[in-house]
Amino acid sequence: MFQRILVPVDLADPEFVKPALDTAVELARASGGAVRLINVIPMTPVMLAEYVPPDFDVQQRGSAEDALATIAKDSALDPGKVSTVVRQGGIYHEVLEEAKVFGCDVIVMSSHRPAMKTYFLGSNAGHMVRYAKCSVLVVRKPASASAAPAPAPH
Repeated sequence: MFQRILVPVDLADPEFVKPALDTAVELARASGGAVRLINVIPMTPVMLAEYVPPDFDVQQRGSAEDALATIAKDSALDPGKVSTVVRQGGIYHEVLEEAKVFGCDVIVMSSHRPAMKTYFLGSNAGHMVRYAKCSVLVVRKPASASAAPAPAPH
């Protein structure tokens, strides 16, 4: 069904991607598809440029590529079925651009529980759902057992 699956990865919180990555791996195995992991690094603000090393962007990209390679290896997918890419810019814009470049059928991403601020400001997930030219599957981390409501007494 889905042959080209794109999974955005926030390297600041690598555990956060786990539900989406697990889902993407299942989809890829069921269809013989491929998974591409993407990380978007922000542009260095001009006003900070003089305070960071001249090769800061190169170092940041190298660290991101190494971290994505580790996540790809840990995914247990055939190495020929998983690839990685690091882009620089705005998160949802770059993910949507990569979706076009990769020719993806679906973007599978994790999302935080909605908060009041995201209803007014929007979120990266919300932008991707609205503007993607392909399907978008938003996977939420299951609530922990300790957070589940207690059964009502009989």
